[in-house]
Amino acid sequence: MRPALLVELAPEEGSTVADMAQDPAEGLLTVGLMARRSGLTAKALRYYDRVQLLRPASVDGASGYRLYHGDQVAEARLVHLLRSLDLPLDQVRLALTAWKAGDDQAVIEIVHRHRHHLDARVTRLRGAMHRIDHLLSEGLAAAMSELDTSATTQSPPGTGSVTNARLLAAQLFNQTWRLLEQEGRTRDDDDQMIHIAHASRYHWGEVPTATPANMARGEWLISRVYAVLGRAEPALHHARRVLDVCQENGIGDWDLAFAYEALARASAVSGNADQAREYTDQALAAAEDIGADEERDLVLADLETIPGQPRYW
Repeated sequence: MRPALLVELAPEEGSTVADMAQDPAEGLLTVGLMARRSGLTAKALRYYDRVQLLRPASVDGASGYRLYHGDQVAEARLVHLLRSLDLPLDQVRLALTAWKAGDDQAVIEIVHRHRHHLDARVTRLRGAMHRIDHLLSEGLAAAMSELDTSATTQSPPGTGSVTNARLLAAQLFNQTWRLLEQEGRTRDDDDQMIHIAHASRYHWGEVPTATPANMARGEWLISRVYAVLGRAEPALHHARRVLDVCQENGIGDWDLAFAYEALARASAVSGNADQAREYTDQALAAAEDIGADEERDLVLADLETIPGQPRYW
């Protein structure tokens, strides 16, 4: 590159001064300039070239310098955005192909499916954190005793010597939660999750000694399933049922806080951000009355996963 073409920019990490040059006649950008304009690092651009995701317009045969067209900046910015969402490389390829074809909606659908995967991952990790806290507070023996699969709530529904509705309701509840934690759910898995959640609530209703709290938690699970699947109307309906059960039976503490959390989440899914904020405020107020710090923290952590609502408390 001729010295007259050098621009007054500090080199990116891993790039040379020559990398920062630009040929105005060709309208080409070097790795360093492309990095600055796209937000990607020079190292990332070289990696995306190697894996054939974002290829430069040309490569100088003598120096090996990569040169990009200016109209590739938008493409690079999209790669940067999608990778910042933790979108897998194969999905980024699909999104880029759709975007180049002018199909922005397909990109949105890819991101939407990815959000479902992340939501499942967060649910699984939150469950792991809860089990870790239980292990640390209760000890190894208590934690290990919960892994007994002979007709316990950890067994697959309908297995072992399940002869009572209470155990079956608990098994179905846990199976629903396992599906919520499953990152690669299919459409059939989603349908099964809905049916199992409803079945759990039904069997709680068949238990003579079941408490109103059991009913509230059954309704909460159904609301969560519909919220995760983006179905606002049934999510709101069952969230309201949670609150009804709590208010009609004087239930406060944990269950009341999660009643408002369910309403906030369902409202957010429906696109009503103001209502979601109001219910979140009520959930925060109810959480103040929760005696156990661990349980209060779970409520607060759950509120942080409400779609489209930044943490403000």
